[in-house]
Amino acid sequence: MIKGIVVFVLVLVLGAAGFTWLTLHWSYSKGERGGYVQKLSEKGWLCKTWEGEMAMVTMPGTVAEKFLFTVPDDAVAAKINASVGKRVALTYEQHKWVPSSCFGETEYFVTDVRVTE
Repeated sequence: MIKGIVVFVLVLVLGAAGFTWLTLHWSYSKGERGGYVQKLSEKGWLCKTWEGEMAMVTMPGTVAEKFLFTVPDDAVAAKINASVGKRVALTYEQHKWVPSSCFGETEYFVTDVRVTE
């Protein structure tokens, strides 16, 4: 009986770990968005993540759409911080169903930044 419970718990833990790995390494979509980064901050009590906000303006005088994103890599976060105030293109991957906010608060994970001005 105990052996069956241990096997069940082990299968459950390995299944959750496998699902988490899959959601973090398989992207649902990839793309690029352009605009002006308004905010980038490291957040969290236990799991520190870089969370940002970019204003995407299509034409002058129009209302900007906000793009909320997560940056998993400190080097990319430093590049974004260096380009705040400039028009940039953020390369991102969308990861759906990530089971914890420990990996990021959004499903959009920025992998690169390029200044377009």
